Amino acid sequence: MINLTINNKKICVKEETTILEAAKQNNILIPSLCYLEGVHKLGSCRVCVVEVEGAKNLQASCITPVSEGMVIRTNSDRVRRARKVLYELMLSDHPRDCLQCSRNQSCELQKLGELIQIEESRFEGEKSKDFTDATSPSIIRDNSKCILCRRCVTVCNEVQGVGILNSQFRGFATEISPSPELPLGSASCTYCGQCTTVCPVGALKEKDSTKTIWQALLDPDKTVIVQTAPAIRVALGEEFGCQPGTIVTGKMVSALKEMGFDYVFDTNFTADLTIMEEGTELLGRIVGSLHAGKVISNEQLEKTGFKPSDNVPVLPMITSCSPGWIKYIEHYYPEGISHLSTCKSPHMMLGALCKSYFAERINVAPKDMFVVSVMPCTAKKFEITRPEMVNNGVPNVDAVITTRELAKMIKDAGIHFMALPEGKTDHPLGLSSGAADIFGATGGVMEAALRTVYEIITGRELPFDKLHVLPIQGLERIKTAELTILEAKKEWAFLNGVTLKVATTSGFRGASILMDDIRKGESPYHFIEVMGCPGGCISGGGQPRPTNDEVRKKRIQAIYAEDEGKRLRKSHENPDIKSIYDEYLGKPLGHKSHELLHTTYTKRSKF
Repeated sequence: MINLTINNKKICVKEETTILEAAKQNNILIPSLCYLEGVHKLGSCRVCVVEVEGAKNLQASCITPVSEGMVIRTNSDRVRRARKVLYELMLSDHPRDCLQCSRNQSCELQKLGELIQIEESRFEGEKSKDFTDATSPSIIRDNSKCILCRRCVTVCNEVQGVGILNSQFRGFATEISPSPELPLGSASCTYCGQCTTVCPVGALKEKDSTKTIWQALLDPDKTVIVQTAPAIRVALGEEFGCQPGTIVTGKMVSALKEMGFDYVFDTNFTADLTIMEEGTELLGRIVGSLHAGKVISNEQLEKTGFKPSDNVPVLPMITSCSPGWIKYIEHYYPEGISHLSTCKSPHMMLGALCKSYFAERINVAPKDMFVVSVMPCTAKKFEITRPEMVNNGVPNVDAVITTRELAKMIKDAGIHFMALPEGKTDHPLGLSSGAADIFGATGGVMEAALRTVYEIITGRELPFDKLHVLPIQGLERIKTAELTILEAKKEWAFLNGVTLKVATTSGFRGASILMDDIRKGESPYHFIEVMGCPGGCISGGGQPRPTNDEVRKKRIQAIYAEDEGKRLRKSHENPDIKSIYDEYLGKPLGHKSHELLHTTYTKRSKF
């Protein structure tokens, strides 16, 4: 332990603690800007400078470790004057369009100015950079607002491991970009949007789709349908003053209906459908591999309902719900595409069903439908532009808005969100099980799949408390679990004694580790879940800011509370899922479901 003094207060902290961390632990406020707890410690902005007795220069507290007997002043006249000058210099190279900026009142630069009491800016001069990059379908890069904090560089390189953002040029000409003169839309960006969640200003943000949706809502010839992802209901409330993890499902539905949407459906419905398709696909791959290895006979295979195949199904199978992850594997591990489940992501499945099954049901031409997805994810904006996401000449989904954009639209519509009654989603694409809710958290898709697959094989529920597979929950980078099949049903008897090995990861750093093992032929797993964002969709690129581990945990707790509060906890028990197979789709992996619910992938260059 280290003894030191901050502002005449004697404190004791652990060795290797920084001055900023020591102050925070003892309720001493040091203003900062570029610092991001647990993610980014670079000292690039110098706003957090403090005076250390015996040091000639002011020290950046976010990168300076404490030492025994250190005496620190965080609020001396020298420190306060330095902060003000540093802030004014940043402001001199920053647009003054706060009232028109999307980050107005949620801008960290703006809040810093209020904190350190800046009332004027004495410096004027040439602006270093003044251009906007709108080439990406998901993310806008406004370099005129960039303050060079380099948070986005850290999250892209060290947290996600994609590494397309870096500092280019030097001095006054410095900019953050994929490479000199290379726009974001031409880089191997995954569009995960994690850069937009850590940007303190308006330099990185999602591409706005709200105007397009308002136009559709005002068009009398359009039937406008909206669907909401599971992660939205535990985060949207934060935009209206609620604590992270507050469940606002009913109010969200009421708000959407007041905004004028003709039908409000739940992406959770097709999360359940995804489990039916993906779970069946997993079983088919496992059975096919056993048949190809001559572990089971043709007769045993036929009893399972799967047909013999000349092609050996590829294991491990990997989930395909995250479009950022799909783009990552297409760029960085294109040889591993065959490991991906062929299932579309749940919101694309629901869009396809809206413009086929539901269009027929209400007698509306698919071209006269406009389907909107409310997603926690900026990569979904890219996903709907993929040419594979079209059926019968019409796109499955027409527009995607993030949680942040939905909040803006609710406010724009003059709706008092917290005063709304509890609404309910529409039939028949609105009912879902608790297994669908947990899709929003890392490990959730895996757990939902295991709930169904295990019961198909054994006729019994998963042998875990409250159906939860605890080893694959949490924020660790890679989590694994094993499940041994015992007392399988007669037609699945050949699986008795087989241990199903699974792994989950969130963020591309963990995905690259698992993919490297597959590339080397050393992966022990049957099934792998990959989510593009750390913690899963609950911390997607379009979720309310800030998103740190404390916020992630609260959102995940809420997701599991929603699951546990439902009467239906398993996807295969959803009666509306059973009905849609009986009435329209036939069976999982059947001709109709393959046509509407499955997709293909594209090998892309890394550069």
